[in-house]
Amino acid sequence: MKVIVSTLNAKFIHTSLALRYLKAFCEKDFDVDIVEYTIKDPAMNIVSDLYQKAPDVLGFSCYIWNIEETIHIIRMIKKIMPNLLIVLGGPEVSYDTEYWMNRIPEVDFIVMGEGEETLHQLLQEISTTQKYHFVYGLAYRKGEEVVIMPGRPKLKLDDIPSPHRFIEDIPNLPNRVVYFETSRGCPFSCQFCLSSIEVGVRYFDMERTKRDILYLIDSGAKLIKFVDRTFNIKRDYAMEMFEFLIANHRGTVFQFEITADIMRPEVLDYLAENAPPGIFRFEIGVQSTNDATNELVQRRQNFSKLTRTVTKVKQSGKIDQHLDLIAGLPEEDYQSFRKTFNDVFELGPEELQLGFLKMLRGTGMRNDAHKYGYVYMDHAPYEILGNDILPFTDLIRIKRVEDVLEKYWNAHRMDHTVSYLIANEFDSAFDFFQEFGDYWEERGWQKIGHQLEDLFTRLRDFLVHRQTKQMPIIEGLMKLDYFLGHKYRPRKIWWDFTLDKQEQSAYLRLLAERPELADGGFSQLRISEKDLHKHVMLEVLPFDLQGYLQNGIMQMSSPQLLIVYFPPDAQQPASFYTMPLQQAAVM
Repeated sequence: MKVIVSTLNAKFIHTSLALRYLKAFCEKDFDVDIVEYTIKDPAMNIVSDLYQKAPDVLGFSCYIWNIEETIHIIRMIKKIMPNLLIVLGGPEVSYDTEYWMNRIPEVDFIVMGEGEETLHQLLQEISTTQKYHFVYGLAYRKGEEVVIMPGRPKLKLDDIPSPHRFIEDIPNLPNRVVYFETSRGCPFSCQFCLSSIEVGVRYFDMERTKRDILYLIDSGAKLIKFVDRTFNIKRDYAMEMFEFLIANHRGTVFQFEITADIMRPEVLDYLAENAPPGIFRFEIGVQSTNDATNELVQRRQNFSKLTRTVTKVKQSGKIDQHLDLIAGLPEEDYQSFRKTFNDVFELGPEELQLGFLKMLRGTGMRNDAHKYGYVYMDHAPYEILGNDILPFTDLIRIKRVEDVLEKYWNAHRMDHTVSYLIANEFDSAFDFFQEFGDYWEERGWQKIGHQLEDLFTRLRDFLVHRQTKQMPIIEGLMKLDYFLGHKYRPRKIWWDFTLDKQEQSAYLRLLAERPELADGGFSQLRISEKDLHKHVMLEVLPFDLQGYLQNGIMQMSSPQLLIVYFPPDAQQPASFYTMPLQQAAVM
């Protein structure tokens, strides 16, 4: 009996941890192959590939991001392979299971909840007596009837073989995200989250975990993302893992979901002192800073302690932080969400993810949707369309905030420019992204693509339209950001150079002859005039750039020459220097 377990990942770089657990648990008794696709792959290509592999049993791992595409695949392949047994599993079909069995008659079985032991027992029954009523955690068909068996007890995690030891995975490890879990379950009860349904937290053996991580590092993994819902719930466990990873990282990057308001000060001190820069990334779910909202969704959160943690981590300069918000939670109207956004943006996260409430099957929020007048999508991802205090009109405005936030902050294309605008030209961060988002929509730019320079010209158009006063300063910062967004000396710019070619050549000659005129260690680069022409770009700024970057005070000054150096090795970032133009009199 040939068994294929498959899924449609959101992106090519993603890998499915669930499929690897299933194969690891079942392969001692069955021929199980993992086959992964993406939601962007053409359905005909997927069906053709599966057909040629000729499975007897085909299982799909289902999530809100792939369920509709998966259904399309199932219906196609069942037409051409009517005797193929189809098994579904995963969080999207583990709740309202009878609904899924009725909606997709092509499906023969659904594995509910943790699937390793259930799938193994199901395969045993398929290949022998077919007495499916012995399989706990299973939904199956008995004639026209759908039978849903009781759930099964939780597995002892150490009874599950490692999902990280498949030889066929090794060639792809350097180019994919490796998902890893040290525990299952969540100690919290947030009513919008599926993790709140499982009570308690179970841990894998520490030594096994360390062995698996070392194996992945030795095999070339570059990014390991821990999927534990709260990595730092046990201080001693988290500390031991942090110490181990710091000692053994060898350049691998590790990403964790942490609960910031319970992070102990001694852990923060240890990380600030010992964590190598860039090795750790923290994902922190804030969701809302509205106390009434958090209470309604049973979310315990101390924002002052969260602020302490985020601030201390940021001050260390060692760890990038990704903070999450959810728009549309109960009792959070437009103005309340504006406050939440500004509260969190003020913490200065490297990335701020703005999501929208989804009414996931099985959650308390979906069960209580009527209490708050929620309207939401019938099919996945079940995103809300409004409620009693946040109408659709406000939701689509916040969608515009999300769009420009992604383009202009999370992508880090204009950090200097956006920071200046928020601090000096707009009432708040939210107001900048909202006004710009509204303007973007009015111009119809959401309907057309864009190149990097388009992002700069569109921001300039918006600022000119609103008659922003300090355009020379803003355009100077935009030019700096544009240069720094390139690995190589850009061939295309979106403005007219202040200096003509003759003037630029004269300044490059001066820099070759007297490099000490430039600040910030430019002379230590020891660049010849020939290489300056290849790897340096010049522009004129009307303000003291270094003074602004050091103390945050913008002072108009005699014009300065901005010098941006692009190293021949593109692995190194561009660097910039300045010198006063009067020092650089070359004409």
